[in-house]
Amino acid sequence: MKNLHAPWRIQYILGPKPDTCVFCLPEHTEEDEKRRILLRARHCFVVMNIYPYSSGHLMVTPYRHVQDITELSAEESHEIMDYVQKSAFVLREAFRPQGINVGINLGEAAGAGIREHLHVHLVPRWNGDHSFMPVMSGTGVLPECLSSTYERLKPFFDNLQR
Repeated sequence: MKNLHAPWRIQYILGPKPDTCVFCLPEHTEEDEKRRILLRARHCFVVMNIYPYSSGHLMVTPYRHVQDITELSAEESHEIMDYVQKSAFVLREAFRPQGINVGINLGEAAGAGIREHLHVHLVPRWNGDHSFMPVMSGTGVLPECLSSTYERLKPFFDNLQR
């Protein structure tokens, strides 16, 4: 068996966990680049996963701190799905993946790393990159650093808001 190493994830696994929710954003946008926020909409925002399973791993997250899809208002649900669709479009334009995994993990047993604040994952995929189970178990190879991925994606999301 061959091993693939994802050393950036050890910081998340062993590092201190923040006292506050990482998905609860301040109203100001001064930290958006540092937090890898790509877009702010009315009810949700699009953010890069800073401990990704694959290059371009994005999340669409409601501003409101809710755990479950059943807690979303109709407006929040619709806007989140709109931005899941728009994010899939951007990923296809920017990365040309052969597929995209889209998913929500409700609860720790379902794989939610941050179960307290709902978020929808979009993980670009290429034939032969890795199977679904390694994606879920935290093994992956990233050919591009986060700052380069952010710089590649940000113009696409800026154009969505025009």
